Amino acid sequence: MTRPILHFVHANSYPAGTYRVFFDHLARHYDVQALPMHAHNPAYPVSNGWPALVRELIDELEMRYTQPVILVGHSMGGMLSLMVAKIRPELVRCVVLLDSPVVAGWRAVLLRVAKRIGADKRFSPAQFSEKRRNVWPSIDAAYEHYAAKPMFAVWPPEVLRDYVETGLVPHPEGVTLRFTRETETAVYRTLPHHIGRIVRRPFPVPVGFVGGIDSVECRQAGLQATRRLTGRHFVQIPGGHLFPMEHPAAAAKAVHAMIDNLLPS
Repeated sequence: MTRPILHFVHANSYPAGTYRVFFDHLARHYDVQALPMHAHNPAYPVSNGWPALVRELIDELEMRYTQPVILVGHSMGGMLSLMVAKIRPELVRCVVLLDSPVVAGWRAVLLRVAKRIGADKRFSPAQFSEKRRNVWPSIDAAYEHYAAKPMFAVWPPEVLRDYVETGLVPHPEGVTLRFTRETETAVYRTLPHHIGRIVRRPFPVPVGFVGGIDSVECRQAGLQATRRLTGRHFVQIPGGHLFPMEHPAAAAKAVHAMIDNLLPS
């Protein structure tokens, strides 16, 4: 039996290889595909609202597939998936947002104004990403560096190992981040502020949300607009913003259940 195609879109700064364990669980039910890394093709530069990144995903879907696919996106990937589904719904069967809340209302206005006056860094991870350490003498040294940090210490060791092995490239002084901190910062500083407008009902494809109960990002963004968009297709499971890395098996189970609800047989 042919498995349905699930195209995954990764979060900012986490190349698709980071999600290998999560993908392995999903692969029991789906043909899991992904672009290895978004936002680094010079043909699709990062700019305000990510129009070229949306085009990059559309071009990828058109090049790979002859049929609509299931789109699953984590954080940045969820926002890109929503924008693509709105513009080109014939390419998409459904969208599953992984801790990718819809920013709308006064929060969207605040984001737009903050970007305009250059104050956005004060309210986003950009203030940290531009200073993030990005060179280590070896992959093992990078692994130990991350393993000592609380955010990464809760990841299963094999997931963290996948992150450093797929997320680092050679550097004259050892290894460096494959997803550059400059691009990571640019993505944060150009977050779309118009998604609240484009997801007003009726949305052209079914949309579901799976989030982390402890997600700081969801608390900051608010979940009212997301709940309005998804209706009953809204669940939260243990974990934070990076729950697909923290709990890959549980995350995959929740995604599969969500897809079953969005696309009943």
